[in-house]
Amino acid sequence: MATLGTGVLTLTLTLTRFSSSSKSLFTHTHTLNYLLLPSLSAKTTFLHNRIHHNRRLSFCCRGMATSTAASYSNTVTAPYGSWKSPITADVVSGASKRLGGTAVDEHGRLIWLESRPTEGGRGVLVLEPETPGGDPVDVIPKEFGVRTLAQEYGGGAFTVSGDVVFFANYKDQRLYKQSLNSLGVPPAPITPDYGGPVVSYADGILDSRFNRFIAVREDRRESSLNPPTTIVSIALGSNDVQEPQVLVGGSDFYAFPRLDSKSERIAWIQWSHPNMPWDRAELWVGYISENGEIHKRVCVAGGDPSLVESPTEPKWSPDGELFFITDRKNGFWNIHRWIESENKVEPVNFLDAEFARPLWIFGMNSYVFVQSGKQRNSIVCSYRQQGKSYLGIIHDVQSSTLTPLDIPFTDLDNITSGKECLYLEGASAVHPSSIAKVTLDDDKSKVVNFNIIWSSSPDSLKYSSYISKPELIEFPTEVPGQNAYAYFYPPTNPIYQANQGEKPPLLLKSHGGPTAETRGLLNLSIQYWTSRGWAFADVNYGGSTGYGREYRERLLGQWGIVDVNDCCSCAKYLVANGKVDRERLCITGGSAGGYTTLAALAFRDTFKAGASLYGVGDLSLLSAETHKFESHYIDKLVGGEKELIERSPINHVDQFSCPIILFQGLEDKVVPPDQARKIYQALKEKGVPVALVEYEGEQHGFRKAENIKFTLEQQMVFFARLIGNFNVADDITPIKIDNFDN
Repeated sequence: MATLGTGVLTLTLTLTRFSSSSKSLFTHTHTLNYLLLPSLSAKTTFLHNRIHHNRRLSFCCRGMATSTAASYSNTVTAPYGSWKSPITADVVSGASKRLGGTAVDEHGRLIWLESRPTEGGRGVLVLEPETPGGDPVDVIPKEFGVRTLAQEYGGGAFTVSGDVVFFANYKDQRLYKQSLNSLGVPPAPITPDYGGPVVSYADGILDSRFNRFIAVREDRRESSLNPPTTIVSIALGSNDVQEPQVLVGGSDFYAFPRLDSKSERIAWIQWSHPNMPWDRAELWVGYISENGEIHKRVCVAGGDPSLVESPTEPKWSPDGELFFITDRKNGFWNIHRWIESENKVEPVNFLDAEFARPLWIFGMNSYVFVQSGKQRNSIVCSYRQQGKSYLGIIHDVQSSTLTPLDIPFTDLDNITSGKECLYLEGASAVHPSSIAKVTLDDDKSKVVNFNIIWSSSPDSLKYSSYISKPELIEFPTEVPGQNAYAYFYPPTNPIYQANQGEKPPLLLKSHGGPTAETRGLLNLSIQYWTSRGWAFADVNYGGSTGYGREYRERLLGQWGIVDVNDCCSCAKYLVANGKVDRERLCITGGSAGGYTTLAALAFRDTFKAGASLYGVGDLSLLSAETHKFESHYIDKLVGGEKELIERSPINHVDQFSCPIILFQGLEDKVVPPDQARKIYQALKEKGVPVALVEYEGEQHGFRKAENIKFTLEQQMVFFARLIGNFNVADDITPIKIDNFDN
């Protein structure tokens, strides 16, 4: 079938009216740009442009005696799910760039790490152009990729100091340094070659006093299941690469090694099995001797067994005070500071809000210090309350006054301090994952400039009329008096309407983690569904973060129960409120969300079909084979062997009765491929419609554009064929479904 080429048709429209008050003649001239979309038919493209025409006339010519737009109100009537949309799987996969952190060089230029699906998920360091409007510059050669496998999830893969960037290379996991002033000179390794990617580094910092680099090291040379983790120092002065020296060891895990400005004290976070870092952790400070060793240590927080807390993100202020975030007393991660002379901790703020995120990855940066007149310890910070992020500034640490700063982002990740500005990683319902440059006034109390300088999807504005905006809903759970939360996205497409009385199918997503939080931001993979006539619900079930420790701990001992119940309750709530079709409820999820998906399909009858992306089917197998970081996680979430068996979907295949499609990376070390294969084989033998898609070269989470696209399209056509009662508008060749296709 022929398709239209992309182009723009420009028309000029002149409208004339009389003012009833002055009897004067007013003429309005409007230029209307019509976008010709290659993915739409000629008729649909015309309707698309006509609707934009109507909207612009309505906005520009408000007050006209007669509305020219009124005659252009026709839409195409078609079943939910069958709508045509310009937000294709190609668009989604191409817009799936991920941010891996930001930093600033000695000249104040921004450097960011972006993962590019079109390059197989390669992580690339990018330098801000020297002049506005210029092209950003890739810092590393094409044969390098920036990513660390420390704790499997990585993060904190690069550090910038002056004109040098230190980074972890994905293929060999060695650390390299690259001069930003000599990009033509290849990066030089600073850690040994062990013959393979068996030693990983993360969360590093330059120690200029001793000319060394300090980082967290995970050493898998002797054991990949239980590798020792330490804080090491890496000498930089010699031409020969030297073996790193252990600076801090003895605990199971470490994060956030942070030096004061004189390199006389180092702070770090540590924790040990069976705890995860958000359960219980400790903050320590070490005093550095003249020979570079730590000669004295003090436990700042987390050492009192009677006080449950999980400190995180330690940071030294410009005048040498130690600040950090912890959730002692009220159960919310708030900013605190250490009074060194008395070895005591006091809160900087005390709100029922989360100023930090769970430590799944290294290198998070939720607050920074800024110079504000005589106040040297002004803190700009991000925090979350009831499903929304806020930016605030604390001018006076003593008074703990938090002043909100008005910005368009409703979701914030990391903050980086630049020269006379801030760089925010954030998003909103209309902004995809982005970096914004923010300038404050002289008093640091108001935002005077907000400019987005990088976007994961710079073309997303093209699709603004197709964007479904999330509605935060609070719904009752199975436990009387307890509510849970979700973002609901209604079907949205300016060209289409459904048949009268029809309710849309629902795709409900269970997020991974499970100790994590889904957020209401512009995600084109969600809009792929809603613009085709699906309703979408993104659930923050009990156990999610963002709502304090009490909410987070609802899942302790209850994984596979609370999360499943809350997802079912959300779907039933939407049915009861007339939002979705009871007979077309589908569920999807990745990793831990894949487990919730499989458990919901095995142990409940709410959903009619499901898709599991690298999901857990066998809890016992996961407990035995997963990596060190999560090796005791399941013990706290589920319990002993009896509970592991009872809540493993693989052990209850007889209870599956609806179609399932599974997607799995063959290099996944978090959830090994055997999990998906066992589920697939068992359902195939039982006679349940099932399909399995395996990807070479993919690990835990899909990074390659072609695999992201294929996963999205095959979910769509799978659900349409089996429970949708509609034909997908896109040209998708479905894979074979066992027990369904002959």
